[in-house]
Amino acid sequence: MRLTHFFSTAGLLVATIFFALSLTPSLIPREGVVQGVISGVSLAAGYGVGVFLHWLWRFFELPSAGARASRILRWVTGSFCALLAVLFLWNAANWQNTVRSLMGLEDAPGVRPFTVAVVALLVFLVLVAIAKLFRHLYYFLSSKLERRAPRRISMVLGLIAAIVLFWSAFNDVILTAALKRVDRIYQQLDARIAPDMPEPTDPMTPGSAESLVRWEDMGHQGRRYIALGPKAGDIEEVTGSAKDPIRVYVGLNAAETPAERAELALKELLRVGGFERPYLILITPTGTGWVDPGAINSIEYLLRGDVASVAAQYSYLPSPIALMTEDAYGRETAQALFRTIYGHWSGLPHETRPRLYLFGLSLGALNSDRSFDFYDIINDPFHGALWAGPPFRSDTWREVTADRDLGSPAWLPIFRDGAVVRFGNHFGGYEKGSAAWGNFRLAYLQHGSDPIVFFEPEAAYRMPAWMKAPRAPDVSPDLQWYPIVTMLQLAMDMHAGIAPMGFGHSYAPADYVHAWHQLVAPPGWDEAKLKLLNEKLLKWNPR
Repeated sequence: MRLTHFFSTAGLLVATIFFALSLTPSLIPREGVVQGVISGVSLAAGYGVGVFLHWLWRFFELPSAGARASRILRWVTGSFCALLAVLFLWNAANWQNTVRSLMGLEDAPGVRPFTVAVVALLVFLVLVAIAKLFRHLYYFLSSKLERRAPRRISMVLGLIAAIVLFWSAFNDVILTAALKRVDRIYQQLDARIAPDMPEPTDPMTPGSAESLVRWEDMGHQGRRYIALGPKAGDIEEVTGSAKDPIRVYVGLNAAETPAERAELALKELLRVGGFERPYLILITPTGTGWVDPGAINSIEYLLRGDVASVAAQYSYLPSPIALMTEDAYGRETAQALFRTIYGHWSGLPHETRPRLYLFGLSLGALNSDRSFDFYDIINDPFHGALWAGPPFRSDTWREVTADRDLGSPAWLPIFRDGAVVRFGNHFGGYEKGSAAWGNFRLAYLQHGSDPIVFFEPEAAYRMPAWMKAPRAPDVSPDLQWYPIVTMLQLAMDMHAGIAPMGFGHSYAPADYVHAWHQLVAPPGWDEAKLKLLNEKLLKWNPR
């Protein structure tokens, strides 16, 4: 077989095994092209592992097959690889449907084996070509350096030089150009004012002519946040008497620095009477500045509109890009807003100030967690926080999950009998814990199928704890752990996986209603009213 003459036989064998395993289910259902990309990356990773193992065999000078045995081995390997690939491609649709059925989706017609195979092969060839280019550059630089340095030193220096050149080309040319292009696109989207969202006329609404925050400076997501919330009339359909909720949002262009935007948010919150409400929600938005309407609408309904909320934008880029390029800025903005709002709140009389809660989704949860130090609030703590879909990098989440009570699963931990921190989802959880949930409460909302929460780089070499029995109800029993491959699957699930509402990283209004109801404990809500509220929020259409 000519293919096995051009490629490493050991590399192709391991590559095909990785390709086959990549077709098995992970957390999120996958379409044909996405599956092809995952499989192509897995092919390349397996090929690299196989080539390395072959090199290691030769390095230790272990016995090698003769010419005739090598030809037979190549034929046998090629036939096995073809059979294995076809067999797993044939079963791929059934594996994907096990995930879809758990999420209430209809069976897919298939993952398009031809599409998967073609896309995977193209991705594999591109990655192998890049690897071969790197190898040629390494050999070239090493040979040049060998004229001036001993062979082993020249090899090390050549490797370092090749890595630096490759990284410089990728970072300074490809990545920088791509980020500049993406930045321009999202900057334009952020500045665009939709024709159906004119400047507010109510003087008590942020963005109006009397407001301290200009409508055009709020950004696209900020304008949507202010304009599309429920009014007293909407809330009264479920609760009876209600008030118009207060919402304050400061966009990225409203002031130069995070500290200045935080001060502007405080002044606007004071202007509209936010501290006169019995509840105040301090929100850290996602990377684009988006505040999940299901999250804020649900608490506004539960509190009959008698609540104020405040948020400050720190980026207009999607969360993965913002995390990569503006990580420190997001943290700085969250810290500035917390210090300013909490500083004013903590100086108010205890008996008249509002109950203060924090909220963040995804990157917002990460930055909200980073916004304060427990030692700074220990003498006068705020009342609680709801963090939904916390990224796996969240320090508090990682520590609490790792130190969970014996016997509780990693996807729904119990921490120190639930006295301070509790976890939940639409299958329950917040009611667990033998201790009473105290006055200071932290609540995590996380789906067992959320890859943003449960991805971990260590999955490359060990099984994640959340895969052990008992598993979350929304995780397929066919999901198995495979070295390297599972980590690649979860990484792709994070960036390309789209789950239906109520699964994965898509949190439903009912999820938030359940979480807020347990965290804040608003009076006057029974199961019948909560069901009515969930139906209302599911059909919510502000237009």
